[in-house]
Amino acid sequence: MGATKTDFFTEQQNKMATIAKALGHPARIAIIEYLLKVNECICGDIVNELPLAQPTVSQHLKELKNAGLIKGNIEGNSICYCIDEKAFEVLNVFFSNVITTAKKQSCC
Repeated sequence: MGATKTDFFTEQQNKMATIAKALGHPARIAIIEYLLKVNECICGDIVNELPLAQPTVSQHLKELKNAGLIKGNIEGNSICYCIDEKAFEVLNVFFSNVITTAKKQSCC
């Protein structure tokens, strides 16, 4: 089978693209902000915070979890979600490098 287009990019580039895609929806940004505010919660709490139906919130949570931005633990018949610090450290390093490099350039 042939190579996919993602095969032509580094693992880091593909990871950053996955994270950026997951952050590309305002509902997901709102979920991240809420999780930062409360430190952890269950899905029902998030549904109460957003003007979205429960299945829609669950889909957004799934996308954030697949990107590694959040993690979830099963507690009884609920899932407790929280921020995955490792993914945000990757973002911090990436954007810190971008900002540092951009400040050094004298383009246009």
